Amino acid sequence: MTILITNARLIDPEAQTDVPGWLLVRDGRIADRGNGAAPAVEARVIDAGGKCLAPGIVDIGVKTCEPGERHKESIRTAGAAAAAGGVTTMVTRPDTTPPIDTPEALEFVRRRGEQVSPVRMLPMAALTKGREGREMTEIGFLLDAGAAAFTDCDHVVTDTKVLTRAMTYARSLGALLIMHPQDPGLSGGAAVTSGKFASLKGLPAVSPMAERIGLERDLALVEMTRARYHADQITTAAALPALTRAKTDGLDVTAGVSIHHLTLNEFDVGDYRTFFKVKPPLRAEDDRLAMVEAVADGTIDIISSMHTPQDEESKRLPFEVAASGAVALETLLPAGMRLFHAGQLSLPQLFRAMALNPARRLGLDTGTLDVDAPADLVLFDPNAPFVLDRFTLRSKSKNTPFDGMRMEGKVLMTLVAGEPVFERTA
Repeated sequence: MTILITNARLIDPEAQTDVPGWLLVRDGRIADRGNGAAPAVEARVIDAGGKCLAPGIVDIGVKTCEPGERHKESIRTAGAAAAAGGVTTMVTRPDTTPPIDTPEALEFVRRRGEQVSPVRMLPMAALTKGREGREMTEIGFLLDAGAAAFTDCDHVVTDTKVLTRAMTYARSLGALLIMHPQDPGLSGGAAVTSGKFASLKGLPAVSPMAERIGLERDLALVEMTRARYHADQITTAAALPALTRAKTDGLDVTAGVSIHHLTLNEFDVGDYRTFFKVKPPLRAEDDRLAMVEAVADGTIDIISSMHTPQDEESKRLPFEVAASGAVALETLLPAGMRLFHAGQLSLPQLFRAMALNPARRLGLDTGTLDVDAPADLVLFDPNAPFVLDRFTLRSKSKNTPFDGMRMEGKVLMTLVAGEPVFERTA
């Protein structure tokens, strides 16, 4: 299919520009782009009406719940939610039931993604067998089977000898490790961040220092092994100096943050509202602002949804025992627009963190508007207002903290390899 998109605002995260122009898609790739009059070609012409055209979002850390928990989410429904949210590549987590820790399990989810997901799906594999932290997986075989990266998700490997061996082996193969920087001794059983608010609510809490301690340990091992390392979520200001130091020292280190930790804070928990229970817990407002600033200056590289579906039975419980996590594939972009409209991040900065940087970290050629790049694109209206109704979400689970909130930013069209996989009709 040949598509010509005219009268658009081209959001280029690589050049950090936001300019009017046109873009031509042919044979699944970006064939040409410009800022003057659009060429006369035989194509489906889409008049963007001055709306924004950007690279499709590459979302690292999506939980699809398949196999094992399809009542919460499936690859099909997660793919549909991703397409509606402008996410063109889902990088999926291995914390399924059972975990994705063998080439056979990885091949299963990879094939399922090819069969039923309208967007690209890159599965990650577990770093240790069963995500138990005792014995590393067959990293080489899993790489051959298509593993995008290796992670035990929120199960922190506490045995440093096991982790060191895994890092050393992964380094020899060029594999990327994605770790969850927390000290489990401090963070175990915690529901909120320590402070006056937690004390008033009487909830078990964790100090922000647990994240700093976990990150400092990981970075020391990275310095020793020279492994490729990505911290899945940095959420506290206390952890930023260690991250900055590691980058200054030339270590192969990047870091991410979830959209929830950029747009919400600890007070949103309110009267024990479990849809706001995420892992790590929501932080103080000063920490939130520090994370936004870290994204703006490039200290934090990647923004992700950390899409974690939970059913009603898991959430309709006392806050302390309710499951952690929130769905976010469809709310990632409109939540990001909060930062744009607040003047905290520009659209090119947002898409640098949501598309370009994650694509580069994974060695993908997406995330850009360059000619000859794959035509994975999102056309969206950054100003379109709406009130979010969680029951309209395409995910099976509806556990979003943004339910009932006034938001801005709607996806109008999502293209994967030049083919429309979502078009808004109303």
